[in-house]
Amino acid sequence: MQALILAAGMGRRLAEYTEDKTKCMVKVLDKTLIERNLDILVQYPLTRIILVVGYKGKDVENLIGPEYKGVPVEYVYNHDYATTNNIYSLYMAKDSFWEDETILLESDLIFEKKVLDCIINSPDENAVLVDQHRPWMDGTVVEIGKDREILRFVGKSDFKYKESEKYYKTVNIYKLSKEFIHKSYIPFLKAYISSEGVNEYYEQVLSVINFFNKRNLKACILDDESLWYEIDDKQDLSNAELLFSDDNKLKLYQQRFGGYWRFPNLLDFCYLVNPYFPGKTMIKEMKHSFDPLLRDYPSGLATQNLLCSRMFNVNEEYILTGNGAAELINALMTVLSDRRVGFILPTFNEYAERVIEKNRVFFSVEKDDFSYSKEDVIRWSDKADALVLINPDNPSGNFISKQDLFVILESFKKRDKILVLDESFVDFSTEGPENTLISNKILRDYPNLLIMKSISKSYGVPGIRLGVLASSNKDIMTQVRSKISIWNINSFGEFFLQIYGKYEKSYLLACQKIAAERDRFFKKLENINYLQPYYSQANYFLCRVKDKDSTKLVASILKEHNILLKDLHGKSGFEEKNCIRIAVRSKKDNKRLIEILKRYEG
Repeated sequence: MQALILAAGMGRRLAEYTEDKTKCMVKVLDKTLIERNLDILVQYPLTRIILVVGYKGKDVENLIGPEYKGVPVEYVYNHDYATTNNIYSLYMAKDSFWEDETILLESDLIFEKKVLDCIINSPDENAVLVDQHRPWMDGTVVEIGKDREILRFVGKSDFKYKESEKYYKTVNIYKLSKEFIHKSYIPFLKAYISSEGVNEYYEQVLSVINFFNKRNLKACILDDESLWYEIDDKQDLSNAELLFSDDNKLKLYQQRFGGYWRFPNLLDFCYLVNPYFPGKTMIKEMKHSFDPLLRDYPSGLATQNLLCSRMFNVNEEYILTGNGAAELINALMTVLSDRRVGFILPTFNEYAERVIEKNRVFFSVEKDDFSYSKEDVIRWSDKADALVLINPDNPSGNFISKQDLFVILESFKKRDKILVLDESFVDFSTEGPENTLISNKILRDYPNLLIMKSISKSYGVPGIRLGVLASSNKDIMTQVRSKISIWNINSFGEFFLQIYGKYEKSYLLACQKIAAERDRFFKKLENINYLQPYYSQANYFLCRVKDKDSTKLVASILKEHNILLKDLHGKSGFEEKNCIRIAVRSKKDNKRLIEILKRYEG
């Protein structure tokens, strides 16, 4: 058996990374792609490795040499790399190609050994390595029959997104028998080049062969745990560095602050969203209107405020719509920054980071379970002009009842204090949305009350970025409004607000389901011998880690099981504490996490 690697391309889409080197010499985590691939290939009984090079080919030859760890390396040059495609690179190697059974692959791949094990150990003489198609994937896909036969190759022009679930992406690794290469591939390769030219892809030849004889090629299907990535541009390089990192994977994920849809096998217990809303019907309605929402301008801020006022049943003058709560937090804290603003630690850092340092006043929770009461809040407020209260708090889950909030508000009103109340998770509390203070009467009675709510978190739509600020304080609301763009909400966010009313009952039911699953999940977490979870009224739990290092635990679970938890080490208020935060997801996901956590007992 031999290996044939196509490595002649220039890699233009990698821009500055390939200005002075070919794509296969780009480094991923301090090691070139070609060396990574060769390190895996030489573990198999190969007679030789054939490298087709072009752009900066001599540099590749100087790097690798005439052999690599005992396996002979033969170089074939495609000097017309700038005007041809990989079909011509393969053609240039035809004399060597048909001499033996061949593992054919491209040099812009990064993969782990078990990916290659899958195809090399395949019982099929002619196999195509494939993976379930994912949204981030680009290039040739195939359809597969019941006995794994390749039914057809699907090019970009024939790709149908409605049918994407049945597609499999070619990994660009093939095992081809000597007979198949000699009798089928090389003859068709010559004919295809003669007919269509040299600026095509070698997979198109396989597509033609498969069209005439479907029994020649079988699919070798990777499982969900197999790790590989195709690197075409800078984004791919960044993703690959994250996926294949061992020591820094947790840090790299944390630096992204989201965008995890690029990693569909990741189970995210870090970011906090509603797993039960929106439902399938609402999503279908949004998909149905995708085209006009994409092509048309959204309405201005006044219309967005009108829609939110309808959604929360309050006077439209009392509400502002934001591009996520983050936009409103930034604007509000800027307006309040000339005051002393109090923050209860540990808490959500975004508020404090938007206030100038000299005006930040911090109050530390003293109890081991991170709980505090209305009396504590009132006492702390003596030292501040305004106080931020997240209720339920993040990450502790501490909850102050609606009745106690009124006691706080009365105290603040008498002393001319401002209360910034973040209700982003209040709908998940036991009484659900009944605990909200967003109402005309409450807002009118307490003009010193400013209520923040993240629609992204509560309503399960973080991708469309929505949040609201509610208050009857005209002066502050006018100042905040002046800091917000007239077109801060996109059309998808606007449409969500437009149709929400039809699905309000489904949302209320979803909140009840979260509360029920939260309580069930909490009991399971209590049975993990190294965790001390604290009960929460939100959709997450703060857990103290006993007899283990929280950072090492989270990093290990991520590396070994592709599950992301929130490590709180280094967060304000946790300097001497060993804690993590775990989100409440669906029952299926929560069960999976419990199974993994149990493996770390003892």
